[in-house]
Amino acid sequence: MSARIKKPGFFTRLLDDAGPAERYSLVTEQIRTAERFGYHTAWVAQHHFHRDEGGLPAPLVFLAHVAARTSRIRLAIGVVTLPLEHPVRVAEDAVVLDLLSGGRLDLGLGTGGTPESYAAFGHDHADRATIYDEYIATLRKALAGADLGGGNRLYPAAGDLASRIWQATFSVPGGVRAGRAGDGLLLSRTQPRSKDNPAADLHELQLPIVEAYHAALPAGAAPRILASRSVFVADSRAEARRLAEIGLRRVAAHFAGSGHILRGDTLDDLIRTPDSHVGTPDEVAESLAADPTLDHATEVAIQVHSIDPPHPLILRSIELFATRVAPAPGWADAPCLSEPA
Repeated sequence: MSARIKKPGFFTRLLDDAGPAERYSLVTEQIRTAERFGYHTAWVAQHHFHRDEGGLPAPLVFLAHVAARTSRIRLAIGVVTLPLEHPVRVAEDAVVLDLLSGGRLDLGLGTGGTPESYAAFGHDHADRATIYDEYIATLRKALAGADLGGGNRLYPAAGDLASRIWQATFSVPGGVRAGRAGDGLLLSRTQPRSKDNPAADLHELQLPIVEAYHAALPAGAAPRILASRSVFVADSRAEARRLAEIGLRRVAAHFAGSGHILRGDTLDDLIRTPDSHVGTPDEVAESLAADPTLDHATEVAIQVHSIDPPHPLILRSIELFATRVAPAPGWADAPCLSEPA
């Protein structure tokens, strides 16, 4: 078996059942716990306006806060919704955060966002791809130190931050775009299925993206592929399934409305529909071992969404994954279980 996982990461959309200030405090503790258990990267997502979609419209601001409370774990955004930002300002804020964190920033980019969010920023959601292409070109110019007009160049200088860009996609053309640029490829924890193949396995959708990405990479460029996965590890099967049923039934209608085809109404159907890995450490290790995409990933990031258990059990899941799942046979570069410096 090839090495399955390198550089384990923790991913969050900041969906804890709390007010915004408490959400930020809880997630800061979750990231600090991930650092303590040797995780390589902490990923946060950006979402505007919708509390139940995600709790963080300003990821660079939040990660500056986290940077001051951590010392080793890399800090990553998956993703900045680039069409809803000014690309020069994204470059400026990213560079400052990278300096403050000691070069720990990874910058994920995508079109993302709900269609309704675009109106608030004066854009039509139908134009997102065109806007994205224009803005990412401007962002790259800024990070490269090019003249942005009137003799203005980015200050502070970006250093090698441009080599730490990632692009998120659901599609083969998106994989080609990321590969041609030499960027990292961000693969989602789940994807909607087509009506003609509603029971398709996630790897059937994602491996063609990976193949296209590899084919498009410039000669000599090292691939960077992160596979995000929904993972909830508990001490007992009963506890894992009880909490999974609560969380997944709560969001089943949302999944159906966003294009997912529910496979049925049993708990196992609800777990399979959003490609979740739920159970004891042994069960989760076995479930992840059946995912062929992970053979091609250079990194994996686990997230508890859409189960979203209480905070103490998120901390426990982070610990169990590090100590009981990642060291399983066939996995690589398990967390080091070292205290932060």
